Amino acid sequence: MGASLKDVAALAGVSVKTVSNVVNGYTYVAPPTREKVERALAELDYRPNLSARNLRQGRTGVIALALPELDAPYFAELSRFVIDAATDRGWTVLIEQTDGLPEREREVLDGIREQRIDGLIFSPIAVGGDELAARTDTTALVLLGERVLDRPTHHVAIDNQRAAREVTEHLIACGHTRIAAIGRQDNPSANTAHLRLAGYREALEAAGLPYDERLAPPTATYHRADGAQVMRHLLDLREPPQAVFCFNDLLALGALRTALSSGLRVPQDVALAGFDDIEDGRYSTPTLTTISPDKAQIAQVAVDMLDAQLNGVRRMGRRRAEAREVAADYRLLVRESTRPKR
Repeated sequence: MGASLKDVAALAGVSVKTVSNVVNGYTYVAPPTREKVERALAELDYRPNLSARNLRQGRTGVIALALPELDAPYFAELSRFVIDAATDRGWTVLIEQTDGLPEREREVLDGIREQRIDGLIFSPIAVGGDELAARTDTTALVLLGERVLDRPTHHVAIDNQRAAREVTEHLIACGHTRIAAIGRQDNPSANTAHLRLAGYREALEAAGLPYDERLAPPTATYHRADGAQVMRHLLDLREPPQAVFCFNDLLALGALRTALSSGLRVPQDVALAGFDDIEDGRYSTPTLTTISPDKAQIAQVAVDMLDAQLNGVRRMGRRRAEAREVAADYRLLVRESTRPKR
């Protein structure tokens, strides 16, 4: 059995209350006393009973992270950062995969199959503002991805439109004038696709280049096979593209495979750029130019937002933390799959 607060108090020669104040991070403990207690904690290898603490606070110590698909590398990498940030607070993370299905996303909004959780970090792609506005579950909520509510909500995302414009501008700066896009989706709820297409079109318009819908064909999903299939369609055009902006790295990796198997050189014959900066793109041949969202920042901000809401509930009996909209950082990473034309 591990050491108790009473054991630590006896070794340090202080009260149990003083030890509790040190363990819980209260600042009004005199420095010499705090030092004695910390030495005793280390000597006895004290581990706080998080379950008991959570029960006293009316919490479970469990939060949920609901994502469309866990086998998508972007979401897998993001999950790791969320788990790291939650672990720093002593929280456990329950992962829920929605498959991007409306009924599964509604289940998440209604309370995740009666699981008792303290908070929810949710990346919706099927439900919209109406479903979120009609939510009756009062669990603390932070949204990832595109903004789907007109009213203020706790939300963190990157500026997808600006990022898409930036990567398209890079392809234009490389000397390309016939630039395709893989990832267009016409579904009204496909907010990310709409914003990335808008950024692509903005860059073309600013450069005086026409938008040709034939160079932006619809894409069913954002997997490697879709990228490969749409790239084959683009290469079969009478005038194939000189460069292709893919709306995520999985599409770009599929497109890369089709280009190489068709005997084309990348970037000499066709340049390719993606979005998300997944690990596979750093080790492909050639390595993939991409937009790199700050996944660690997205995760940390989302966990911080949950913490602020939970602290508001504990102190005031209601959710007092003001809703925040945070635009996370991103970078354009130029790698081997793009370079200026000679």
